[in-house]
Amino acid sequence: MFGIILGLIVLMALAYMGWSILWVAPIAAGVVALTGGLDLLEAYTDTYMSGFVGFAKSWFPVFMLGAIFGKLMEDTGMARSVAVALTKVIGTKRAILGVLASAAVLTYGGVSLFVVVFAVYPLALTLFREANISRRLIPGTVALGAFTFTMTAVPGTPQIQNLIPTEHFYTDAMAAPVMGIAATIVMAVGGYFYLRWREKKLAAAGETYTEPQDKKIINEEGDTPNFLLSILPLLTVLITLNLLGWDIVVALLSGIVLILLLNLAKFKRFVKAINNGATGSVIAIINTSAAVGFGTVVQAVPGFDRLTELLMGIKGNPLISEAVAVNLLAGATGSASGGMGIALEALGSRYYEIAQQTGIDPEAFHRVASLSSGGLDALPHNGAVLTLLTITGMTHKDSYKDIFIVAVVIPIVAVAVAILIASVGIY
Repeated sequence: MFGIILGLIVLMALAYMGWSILWVAPIAAGVVALTGGLDLLEAYTDTYMSGFVGFAKSWFPVFMLGAIFGKLMEDTGMARSVAVALTKVIGTKRAILGVLASAAVLTYGGVSLFVVVFAVYPLALTLFREANISRRLIPGTVALGAFTFTMTAVPGTPQIQNLIPTEHFYTDAMAAPVMGIAATIVMAVGGYFYLRWREKKLAAAGETYTEPQDKKIINEEGDTPNFLLSILPLLTVLITLNLLGWDIVVALLSGIVLILLLNLAKFKRFVKAINNGATGSVIAIINTSAAVGFGTVVQAVPGFDRLTELLMGIKGNPLISEAVAVNLLAGATGSASGGMGIALEALGSRYYEIAQQTGIDPEAFHRVASLSSGGLDALPHNGAVLTLLTITGMTHKDSYKDIFIVAVVIPIVAVAVAILIASVGIY
């Protein structure tokens, strides 16, 4: 037990210092292996790598196609077209709502979180400038739209955090719709009103919009295809995945093909976009697989049985222990998919057995796992948080407080609400 805890501390501390999880995870796994009585070399070459390769084998196609889909949406201008149209409808007076809605629609349509940040930031600058709102609220607004309810809660979202549980609980992306919708309302409404409150508080203190020092990444114009055409690929992915029941790989492929067909005049951009998307997906899948490999070593040491007993021994609804396990591991790894991957690889079968024994619908376990992955994952060392702050030109001191409230505190409250709903037999 001590070795597992020490390994998690090493993993979290080194990740927080900015060290890549690609080699931090094996170091932390080595700590667990040594204190757990395992042979160090075998623990790495066999146990660790089996978990690493197993996750990559299962999920690489989804990571790759999702990244290519998002990159094509960005490079063809379709992502910007959708965001611009939404902000025009909502208006500059409701700048926070406009940015939030743009990020949410793109994320729910299958565009990766990192692409959403790049697509929405220039629009956020324009809207916040016209509304005279402090730029320090931009990271929190984008985080609310991209890193929370559309990633884990809205039924049918094609984001990986909503797909990983399907493999363990034999569910689909629409699992536990009532729980998901309730959590969505808590996160979206709660986060929005918090940001509006912050806007008024900052304005009262005399803090308003200031121009960023580095304007090189701002591209406020650029080509924007027709909105109706631009939203078709997003709808295609959602409809084929959730209404037609196609596999996520086929759904993403259909969206990619449609983007290519609708942008034949821009064919010279295709190869670069596809190459960049594929390359970026390799980094994402390897980082997540590294975290899962760490979890495989944890599962192999004797102390894991004791850890399992402690988690399973949490009083009350078993959904609570699942929420605690996923949240803690997502926080330790700084990764929603990585933390959930570790937790479900280790405990997913146990929770599925509990679902069969207690009569709790496996869909409830799916939704709680997904929701819980989007809580403590957004601690300061999270990769998406670091990217968001870098792109927006803000520091942790400037904007992390708002990210913490909308992407950590409120999502944890949403998990509690979802579990409460499930406890009365509504899923």
